[in-house]
Amino acid sequence: MYKQAMVIGKFYPPHAGHTHLITTAAAQAERVAVLVLGNRFESISVEARTTWLAEQFEDVKGVEIIGMRNDCPDDYSSDEIWKAQAELMRLALKSHGISSIDAVFSSEAYGARLAGIFAAEHVLVDLARSTYPISGTLCREDLGAAWPWIIPPARQEMATRIIVVGAESTGTTTLAKALTEHYRTQFPLIMDVPEFGREYTYLKFEELRARTPGAGLQDMEWTARDFGVVGARQTELENAAADACPLVIADTDALATTLWERFYLGEGSFGSYHAADVLPRRDVYLVTDHEGVEFEDDGWREGEHRRAEMTEWFKETLTEEGHSWILLTGGHHRRMKTAVGIIDLILTQRSSLDSPPWATRTVLEGAVA
Repeated sequence: MYKQAMVIGKFYPPHAGHTHLITTAAAQAERVAVLVLGNRFESISVEARTTWLAEQFEDVKGVEIIGMRNDCPDDYSSDEIWKAQAELMRLALKSHGISSIDAVFSSEAYGARLAGIFAAEHVLVDLARSTYPISGTLCREDLGAAWPWIIPPARQEMATRIIVVGAESTGTTTLAKALTEHYRTQFPLIMDVPEFGREYTYLKFEELRARTPGAGLQDMEWTARDFGVVGARQTELENAAADACPLVIADTDALATTLWERFYLGEGSFGSYHAADVLPRRDVYLVTDHEGVEFEDDGWREGEHRRAEMTEWFKETLTEEGHSWILLTGGHHRRMKTAVGIIDLILTQRSSLDSPPWATRTVLEGAVA
């Protein structure tokens, strides 16, 4: 067993090959320092990559993830650049109380020279990438194809999340399903993320009828716990979709659940608010307007006369919480056009992880022009 090993990399983004490398080092060393080195020109911050890897290895004894900003250029032929790079690594280790290492684990040809600089042994791990045929470059070139190889914590944060919300009978479910089908060719693994609250209502009503035959919807009694269950499960469904595919289109979310709790139980009920407090990162909310949409009573709806109020609640809450949102008006075709337009822009920005930081502004200005 080595006492102190080191693994370095950009981990841009972290994937299964990185996991294999770090796991191999952890099996052969008492302690492993994993240096995450990233520069200002990359679209995923060093802090994010460090957090994802720390979550991935939180249960692996002896593994320490250390983030280090590194704007030093790469030049494997330059002794001066090698020294500059090595000093960054040495100080990153020193800042965490590590004064020496006795092994460098790598999957790169340069690993031997790096180990020599630190007077350590080099352990080469799967140079040919035969165990896990993936690399950071492949991930950046085709994020969709590489998605299953990216580590789960990174998938959760990197997924593009589009959330469709709105008052009753304003076309949210119709729009969410249409958008999912529209993008299925591009993302074959995209999942439906249905409104769990409706399914929960069906189950709750069945339980009521089992106890009280002949009971109607008006006899149902909602509790704060009900909305807590709905909010938590809605996020679970959303996260499962993000794990499977880099694009998530969800019909409602836990934040919307808090508004439905307010609708049914009033201002003083907070059963679903914990789920809203831990919302995953989302890219944009699409709010379906009630105006111009005829109310369709399917036997389960009871908010026809409060649709305007609910629409306003959505706009107010999303604004107060600092979310990006777009009000979708007009007929279905117009709403689809608006929705697809913004989703395509977001996907264009995210299609390459090497996009410069001004990519969003450039794309948007081109679209407006």
